[in-house]
Amino acid sequence: MTWVKICGLRSPDAVDAAVEAGADAIGFVFAEGSPRFIDPAAAASLVAGIPSGIETVAVVRNQPIDSVLDWARISGVTTVQLHGDEPASDAERLRAAGFATIRAISIDDYRKRADEPLRERLLIDAVEPGAGLRFDDSLLLDAPPTIPWILAGGLDPDTVAEAVRVLKPAGVDVSSGVESSRGVKSPQLIRAFVRAAKG
Repeated sequence: MTWVKICGLRSPDAVDAAVEAGADAIGFVFAEGSPRFIDPAAAASLVAGIPSGIETVAVVRNQPIDSVLDWARISGVTTVQLHGDEPASDAERLRAAGFATIRAISIDDYRKRADEPLRERLLIDAVEPGAGLRFDDSLLLDAPPTIPWILAGGLDPDTVAEAVRVLKPAGVDVSSGVESSRGVKSPQLIRAFVRAAKG
């Protein structure tokens, strides 16, 4: 069954909807400037109520690794998703501190780096993350990843099932596709997305 991450959550009702719907992971955006930004201390109160079987993910982008480590500890997440140009040494420091890691790259970067070995879990996103835009599926069908990977970028309850059928990712990640307005999650859309992704 497809692994599902609901990302960019900032409210108890959105977190509750994701948990009740059966999401496998819940993401919190610590990248300032994002409409989905949440302070790590505020995220901690949400993380505290999430069952231990659900992965909790801090999403960061080109931020100092010492700060990222502090935020991960403060918030209580289990995983850090690196969504920028962070060096491999950042991921190594996170793993050494006990955090799992996800490496998010754009479809363009994936095509340039498809032959490079990756130690982290791989997430492939659109060129502009968080904008709700899909990329051309043929870009992946020509050279699919040889390791289990996560699909992101423009997914929503109406498109996720077909994307999973065609591209066969191990998991999917959604943010804007379950929002009623920019940065505001819809519990109804969260439930519909999880249902469609796992169906």
